Amino acid sequence: MIAIAIDGPAGAGKSTVARKLAHELGYLYVDTGALYRAIALYMTAHEVDIDSEASVEPMLGGVKLELRYLQGEQRVFLNGYDVSEDIRRPEISSAASHVSALPAVRTFLFALQQNMAVEHDVVMDGRDIGTVVLPKAQVKIFLTASAEERARRRCAELTARGMASDYAQVLREIQERDDSDRNRPIAPLRQAADAVLLDTTELTLEQVVARAQDEVRAALEKEACAKNAL
Repeated sequence: MIAIAIDGPAGAGKSTVARKLAHELGYLYVDTGALYRAIALYMTAHEVDIDSEASVEPMLGGVKLELRYLQGEQRVFLNGYDVSEDIRRPEISSAASHVSALPAVRTFLFALQQNMAVEHDVVMDGRDIGTVVLPKAQVKIFLTASAEERARRRCAELTARGMASDYAQVLREIQERDDSDRNRPIAPLRQAADAVLLDTTELTLEQVVARAQDEVRAALEKEACAKNAL
């Protein structure tokens, strides 16, 4: 199986790029951030202290997550309900940063994520895919962009969803999320040593996907040559 790991900070375009790349390659797309958001949604709905592992861990037994693919689009189901839209609310995205720092939550999702890569060719995006979840992925890409550009994109996304947004607030939230993700003690956001850095600040989606495809082709050719040499 082929695994492509795409990591990077919030708003760098990981999900959009990974989804399109998976479509182009015919691979399974796995948005791991959506899984953390779903847990954050569940915990906040039950008024659980999302910074307390002692409070969160016992509640994980009541969480059943499924990724379903309807008309080629990944949908997230939490205990049988489609929460794909609810998990994109700004406050849930912020809460996801907190729950993702808890070892119990990461352990809860770790096996689910790895099993997908065992059973399918995947494009998986997140913040620790290339460093922790799929350290042996054939292709690793670290996407980034300036905080200002990421805030602009997030505002445009919220507007497209019919949700109000304030640029200054979104920028502040992204900067806070960056700080939290980079400094958390468990699986902090960082570029894997063998990952390709791709700054998307001034690139179109098509340009980013094209560059990612180039990396995939090069990796697959290298792997094929290594096998032929045996």
